[in-house]
Amino acid sequence: MNIVLIKVTLMPVVMAVVTLASRKWGHKTGGLIASLPWIAGPILLFFILEQGKAFGLQSVPGILTGVVSLVGFCYSYARLASRFFWLPTLLLSYVVYCLIALALQPIQVGLWTGYGMAMGSILLGLYAWPTPALTTVAVRRLPYDLLLRMVAATLFVLGITELAHRIGPTWSGILTPFPVITSILAVFTHYTQGHSATVLLLRGSLLGFLGYTTFLFLQAFLLPELSIGLSFLLALLVNILMSVVVSKLR
Repeated sequence: MNIVLIKVTLMPVVMAVVTLASRKWGHKTGGLIASLPWIAGPILLFFILEQGKAFGLQSVPGILTGVVSLVGFCYSYARLASRFFWLPTLLLSYVVYCLIALALQPIQVGLWTGYGMAMGSILLGLYAWPTPALTTVAVRRLPYDLLLRMVAATLFVLGITELAHRIGPTWSGILTPFPVITSILAVFTHYTQGHSATVLLLRGSLLGFLGYTTFLFLQAFLLPELSIGLSFLLALLVNILMSVVVSKLR
């Protein structure tokens, strides 16, 4: 019951913090902040607390494989945002995410292979990233914007964690990087500020995924040797350091 309470209270707070930070410091910084393991970290923690450290460690290669699907979602949304309204763009991007996940799911990859695949897909996505159009779009106002984001993030996390014991560690890992915060931010930015702002936001997220992926990768080495809290803290510090470094990139 305490874990469920944490899920219900933590996710709205995280969504609110990321949204307000994005508004204050711009789309690229917002994307970088959103790419921190706000969702994957707590979900992995919930896996460990509810089903044991062994289950969490088994999930790591699947999580890394899921990052490739996450990159596919971001790239698809960035490419399609200039052509379609937010709903078809979102649905088509979810389809891309699921197709990549289904294609990779039968492949049993090791830890290092999974990390290489994830990092390679991020770098490839950045290389092929679309250039945002230099257009000015009137900002739309959406009633209860922040509240809607908070509710959506909470429902996503509750659904994924409650399914974990049914679908096993491999699919639990693949679903862990599901674009919860990323898709919510993309949709609301697309609707209120247009496709160019969305492209900038998602590129910032993609840059941040370099640290995000490393955070997840390090758990395989830190969790067997350290306490859960210390393992997460050290990996998070590495994640933040990498985000600071990549934030200097144009």
